Amino acid sequence: MDRREFLSAIGGTAVVAWMPEIALAQRVAAGYSNLLILVELKGGNDGLNTVVPYADSEYYNLRPRIAIARDQVLQLDGRSGLHPALQPLMALWQNRELAIVQSVGYPGANLSHFRSIEIWDTASKSSEYLSEGWLTRAFASSPVPKSYAADGIVVGSSEMGPLAGGGTRALALISTEQFLRQARLASPEGSARNPALKHILKVEQDVAQAAFSLNANYAFRAEFPNHQFGNALKTAAQVIASKAGVAVVKVSHNGFDTHSGQQGVHQRLLKELAEGLVSMRAAMQEIGRWDSTLMLTYAEFGRRPKENQSGGTDHGTASAHFVLGGRVRGGIYGMPPALTRLDGNGNLPFAVDFRDLYATALERWWGINPSVALNGKFTPVELLKA
Repeated sequence: MDRREFLSAIGGTAVVAWMPEIALAQRVAAGYSNLLILVELKGGNDGLNTVVPYADSEYYNLRPRIAIARDQVLQLDGRSGLHPALQPLMALWQNRELAIVQSVGYPGANLSHFRSIEIWDTASKSSEYLSEGWLTRAFASSPVPKSYAADGIVVGSSEMGPLAGGGTRALALISTEQFLRQARLASPEGSARNPALKHILKVEQDVAQAAFSLNANYAFRAEFPNHQFGNALKTAAQVIASKAGVAVVKVSHNGFDTHSGQQGVHQRLLKELAEGLVSMRAAMQEIGRWDSTLMLTYAEFGRRPKENQSGGTDHGTASAHFVLGGRVRGGIYGMPPALTRLDGNGNLPFAVDFRDLYATALERWWGINPSVALNGKFTPVELLKA
């Protein structure tokens, strides 16, 4: 098999973007023994029906058909509660391992799926266009140890998201088994003066290194739910259990663009989300990684507070997100949704910039300076234990 056939074959299973060989030896590696798991709620999750402001009468005025009834809400405090489908998360809440950050957004919010997720992935201002993901810049400034199998793994999608830009040793894969079968086709021997061919040879060498380090042999006692999100998390857990070393894993949970018939669809999506997160917690506890794991949800935007005529919600702005882990300081952070202060388009103001959450991961979790990766100074949310 020639190299073109190899790259074509592996492309269906793993997309690889490896860092060029540049002078990084002098830089000190960050605390990448701490694992970050990013969970993208693809399509834009409805934060108001996820973390329900049940004590605010305006919530029920804006949503006469799709609001979650007060007697069904899983109460967190005297003002907010979870959608009943998130019942599995209550054990984490009671154990103070779940933080909820409300009113997360950014200035000048864009309501296009494509553009807004690009803003989140690149940690850019709404008015600027960047080609590199925020993690790509972070790893360029503070490299992941070369002994690690990869800097990052993206499961179930070929979209590199925060790892985009060609500056990381990053893999996108469907399953570890498929990747390992395809990686055997790599031929890492040889050298070349031609820059393009040299890059291909380097890709093959690094794929072979990752394949040597990764395996899918760990038999978890923890059970993963049998749906798309559960399967993606199972693959992610196999990567982590291989002990090959990886700084970040990203998984996606699809289907949150709920313009119509939201109630049933959203209930299913949130049930799958809760089941998946709880199973991942059990898996990380099983291999002794829960205290060194930080899970963070994100999405391109929230939904509009007022329901539409199709029993759904349209693209909105600020939303609520979850942060989970053994060293998370559980509780509610940010500000409650300001339902009486909607903008001219009927959307919510934000209180926490999403880059503040990224700064939390970079500075508080990995111990690296977030300013380079985020192109500015942002304030970490103090939701991690020392």
